[in-house]
Amino acid sequence: MNRIPKAVYTKEFREEAVKLAMTDGVSVSEAARRLSISMKTLANWVRAAKDGKLENVGQNQKPPTEIEAELGRLKRELAEVKMERDLLKKFATYFAKESR
Repeated sequence: MNRIPKAVYTKEFREEAVKLAMTDGVSVSEAARRLSISMKTLANWVRAAKDGKLENVGQNQKPPTEIEAELGRLKRELAEVKMERDLLKKFATYFAKESR
């Protein structure tokens, strides 16, 4: 299986995610599910926020270059097209059986 590229999150997004997980009475797993991010990522952010180091998270990340961004977009698009193709194959098989 191919490795999923690392996502780059803004400082504001991290702060709001931690706020959701800590103050709104929502568990870390539920908040991660709602935000469509990894539970481990959110747990790391919550731990860093409790230690007062949330501002330091992500400082070493470099923004993706134009080519890396295009590659990521194309990989997502390819995965979507493959999923659609597989669904169409299943539908065709199902309807072929029904028409007999």
